[in-house]
Amino acid sequence: MFSDLAKPRLALNLFWRTFALLALLLSGGVLAWQQTFKVLEAEPRALESAQQLAGLVNLSRVALANTDSINRVSVLSTLARSDAVQVRVAEQHDRWQAYDTNAFATRLASELRGRLGPDTVVARSVNQEPGLWVRFSIGEDAYWLQTSAAPLSVTLSSNAWWLGIALIATALGSALITRLINQPLRELSFAAHRIREGEYDSRLDESTRTSEIREVNMGFNRMARELAKMEEDRTVMLAGISHDLRTPLARLRLEAEMSVPDEQARLFMAQDIDQLDGIINKFMDYARPSELQLQPIPLAEVVEREAQGFRKPEQIRIQVQLPADLRVWADETELGRVLLNLFENARRYGHAPDEATLVMVTQQVAGPWVDLQVRDFGPGVPADKMNRLTTPFFRGDAARTAATGAGLGLAIVEKSVQRLGGQLEISNAQGGGLLTVIRLQKAQ
Repeated sequence: MFSDLAKPRLALNLFWRTFALLALLLSGGVLAWQQTFKVLEAEPRALESAQQLAGLVNLSRVALANTDSINRVSVLSTLARSDAVQVRVAEQHDRWQAYDTNAFATRLASELRGRLGPDTVVARSVNQEPGLWVRFSIGEDAYWLQTSAAPLSVTLSSNAWWLGIALIATALGSALITRLINQPLRELSFAAHRIREGEYDSRLDESTRTSEIREVNMGFNRMARELAKMEEDRTVMLAGISHDLRTPLARLRLEAEMSVPDEQARLFMAQDIDQLDGIINKFMDYARPSELQLQPIPLAEVVEREAQGFRKPEQIRIQVQLPADLRVWADETELGRVLLNLFENARRYGHAPDEATLVMVTQQVAGPWVDLQVRDFGPGVPADKMNRLTTPFFRGDAARTAATGAGLGLAIVEKSVQRLGGQLEISNAQGGGLLTVIRLQKAQ
């Protein structure tokens, strides 16, 4: 039911879709620039670190080379007590792991070999002791210089706060830009909705600086003015037709009643004139919009009042099964017009030959909505004609008995339900007959 209003499972409006794409693009740009800065920082930092380490190695080498073997032991003991830099003798059985694990480490090791000699070994651990190790030689002796590797690493951790601020600013900027982009489209959507509801007073901004939006707004306002003029012309035309036809019809009825001696003939002529007058009223109901005042109204009371207008049980019987305390948001006059047309349509077409029409009025509550169901037990409507029932001047076919109306009853119903903010669905009921469902908003 109401499948035409069904939404896809994942539905994003234009704002969130534009926001997601902009945020993704800008966040990717921030991360790309951050990675670029990291790469650009790595090489000069590697050169600076290599220069410092080479200086430490050269100082250690000079200090050890200019001492004899006895004093060299004292110097090594002194250097071993340092927290930042330590020097120890390299043994042949030492096990070490190469320092070249990433681009920064490879660049640092290459620079150290270039400064200290090709036989220089750079390791990230010796005998499972982590750190930055540099092996150098003094004559036939080899030594390890150890320092911490932490200050020489390039990571994202030191820039995490900056990266977080950049991503938050990106999200806020994306939301602001998206709002500015979508605001004219949102206003255009609201204006189109008002026109669909019959309000042709469109006042979109025609002075905006964006040329494309300005041209669209100007065209839309011009279209709204043309539609308003067409609606006004149609109303004036139909009002004129109604006025011009009713005067001769009244004269014709008076003359028929005075000049025709046959009482039955006079009755038939009066019925024909009443039918023509009813058709004119249908034209006027369809043409002229009325001011609506939506308010909570008792649904059962309005239905009962309209049902009382059909007091011919030999033609139609209406059974109302609605709770007395059920209220809906609607305009009482407009809802009464809807029910009047539905009951009249059922009286004419919703019965078998030579039988009275039976109409059942029930309801179902679906969340914030009330489904008002009006069903007759007539022959129904062929499936290929169902979609055209609310088309103005369409009257089905001969299967629903002789068509004597103007073909505007259900068109008026659809138009009025839309003006009430509701939804309309017409289908063949199970077991025969026509089922009309009017969905209205429930009043608390």
